Amino acid sequence: MFSYRHAFHAGNHADVLKHVVTIQLLQYLGQKDAPYMFIDTHAGAGVYALDSGYAAKNTEYETGIGRLWDRKDMPAPLADYVRLVKELNPSGKMRYYPGSPYCADKTMREQDRLRLFELHPSDSKILADNFRKVEAHAAAQGQRPAVRGKRVMIQREDGFLGLKALLPPPSRRGLVLMDPPYEDKDDYRRVKITLEDALTRFATGTYAVWYPVLQRLESRQLPDKLKRLKANGWLNVTLSVSTPSPDGFGLHSSGMFIINPPYTLEPMLRDLMPYLAKVLGSDAGAGFTLESGQTTAPYTGTRRV
Repeated sequence: MFSYRHAFHAGNHADVLKHVVTIQLLQYLGQKDAPYMFIDTHAGAGVYALDSGYAAKNTEYETGIGRLWDRKDMPAPLADYVRLVKELNPSGKMRYYPGSPYCADKTMREQDRLRLFELHPSDSKILADNFRKVEAHAAAQGQRPAVRGKRVMIQREDGFLGLKALLPPPSRRGLVLMDPPYEDKDDYRRVKITLEDALTRFATGTYAVWYPVLQRLESRQLPDKLKRLKANGWLNVTLSVSTPSPDGFGLHSSGMFIINPPYTLEPMLRDLMPYLAKVLGSDAGAGFTLESGQTTAPYTGTRRV
């Protein structure tokens, strides 16, 4: 299925949650000298134009990065994320939004490795073109040599299937991000079975799954199914920005489910999520949930703002 294009949704509230969490996970891995691998199973195009094309039609970015652009009171993790987005927009005008591959590339070090899967023919080509430009610019600035084939590998392939060949990574350190479109309800099933297999190959890896919070049964059941996977621990965080519409359409809420999360992630989210729900929320339905199975007495919290 090639109908889904993430450009329609680039920079919205769901992207904010996904990318803030992803950057925090990568920063944690980067605290040790040993290299690590970042694997994105559904990488998209890498960078999205906000003032033209698909993103300009629905302007969903106004519900996310648009509300943070001029804020001066952001918590540090959120400020790190917004700073990264602004570095992509040196003119100061909000024109481009970075997808997960770009966020990862700018957070990771020269010795770390990116492995990116994208099946959509157009987005896969755009992703490759974008990384050629990124690496050429970095090389021209003397930041790192232009060795895209070694540091970054992009494959036009089903990421659910391609992941198997990469686990475990040579360094035995890594983060896998899964955020399929979920247009096909089979994506929910494939997330679970892919993670089951991945954990047998790389039990100590960190796995981050983005998912929409919708009325459909598969969406409501996914977090509970992931909680039952054999892992050392899990963390589930959701962000709601509005009350669901009566017809059930529209994305008002999304979540990130992290398997084997670092111990720093939960306290960071406890501090961050009230702010994020308040700033991105549009009515009384705004709020967040945060639950963790990392300890014998897990914290479970729900807030409405």
